[in-house]
Amino acid sequence: MIKGKDLEELKVPKVAEIRAKLYEALGKSYAAGKKDSELKPLVGKLAVSANPTEVLEQVDIPEEVRENFKVAAEELEKFRSGRIVYSERKEKAPWKLWGTEKVEARALEQMDEAVSLPISVGGALMPDAHQGYGLPIGGVLATKNAVIPYAVGVDIACRMRISILDIPYEEFEKDRRKFGATLLDETRFGVGVTFEPGKRTHKVMEDPLWRKSGVVKENFKCAASQLGTSGHGNHFVEFGKLMVENDVDEPTLKIKAGIYTALLSHSGSRGLGLHVANHFSELAQQLHPELPGLAWLELDSQEGKDYWEAMELCGKYAEANHELIHESVIGALGCGVLGFVENHHNFAWKEMYDGEELIVHRKGATPAGKGKLGVVPGSMGSPGFIVRGKGNAKSFNSCSHGAGRVMSRAAAFRTLKHADMKKILKKQGISLIGGTLDESPEVYKDINKVIDGQRDLVDVLAKFEPKLVRMAAEGNQWSNKKKKKKPENKGDEDVCM
Repeated sequence: MIKGKDLEELKVPKVAEIRAKLYEALGKSYAAGKKDSELKPLVGKLAVSANPTEVLEQVDIPEEVRENFKVAAEELEKFRSGRIVYSERKEKAPWKLWGTEKVEARALEQMDEAVSLPISVGGALMPDAHQGYGLPIGGVLATKNAVIPYAVGVDIACRMRISILDIPYEEFEKDRRKFGATLLDETRFGVGVTFEPGKRTHKVMEDPLWRKSGVVKENFKCAASQLGTSGHGNHFVEFGKLMVENDVDEPTLKIKAGIYTALLSHSGSRGLGLHVANHFSELAQQLHPELPGLAWLELDSQEGKDYWEAMELCGKYAEANHELIHESVIGALGCGVLGFVENHHNFAWKEMYDGEELIVHRKGATPAGKGKLGVVPGSMGSPGFIVRGKGNAKSFNSCSHGAGRVMSRAAAFRTLKHADMKKILKKQGISLIGGTLDESPEVYKDINKVIDGQRDLVDVLAKFEPKLVRMAAEGNQWSNKKKKKKPENKGDEDVCM
């Protein structure tokens, strides 16, 4: 007898009305002596068809079975009506690659698959690119009237923020212990970590969307408890040396050439983003079961509107997290701020190109519109950069979001040694609190070559060298080698919480 798990395998949407009508049709058919071997193929065809009622009329089945499934087919058709049906384009939308060093073949294949969608207008692949799930990390994809949850990513609105402090760099070097103690007191890292109740509060939790029924409301308490915390993986909060060669005069950053102490953070929307991504990805896959990693939601559909507002709330929440991290660390130090720069990656934006509004997905890519400032980090052992976008339309106004991996997390745990990682960091005068082998500098591309590969996308305004880094410890890593359980979504490079 066909049960819930069978409906999952047959790609039947998780919609109560549809499943109720299917169970009713199955019950009548079983009562008439029909068997699973006859009914399963029929349910499978109806589930993935763009025109279920038409399929029902064409399949070779007894008339009474056809009649039993008539209402269920109508419910399925109503669910899919008016939506764009998948068909591979005869000609792929154009896309361009920046930087060629160590770009995985699979990442190139994933971009080809993405620009083959009927909704795609164009794309770009940044020089830090590597394989992801659906769209590669470092992938930029422009679509028309549709958003792809997995082209945004699991850690929605993962974000960078750098604050330039009024503490002379020499003072930082004289008393690193004080700065390390501040990071230990004022930051939290890892899967599921929280502050004590009421320790971190922000007006973002007053947004009325939290009260709307659905995945956002279900995650309100978790999100409130994780305010101001950081995830695992490549998330960090660190102090470092900022070198500015020429005076900078930008709205949020007005500083003279010189050397400064700076605070840099990288984190996203925590568990909220993960749950929003998984929920809407599942909805998209119900509509397009043939496209598990690139299934889309049309923006004029209710699902598309719901995802968009949930994504934007994740963006506000990630921004609030960084604001709280910087406020608490800087407040504990009792210093001032000379300026700051911040930006999202893992997000989708509505932008105009050639007079047409497009949805620009940047999965592991940084907005680099003309004059727009951003932060491109390296690794715990390599520099990062403050950059200013040149507004190159061929890249859909984007640049890289970091250095990009050359080694998977599993391979890092399998082949690297802690002693070697410590030697690399010690040689460069870098102190590490927490951190794991899968984030060793050895797993990343050369950030200098990555920056050189996108000189037509950004200008470099300043160089940041990490000196005191805090990351999640091994016991708080989702991808820890001792843990057997893997997240449901594919590809551990996508996962941040």
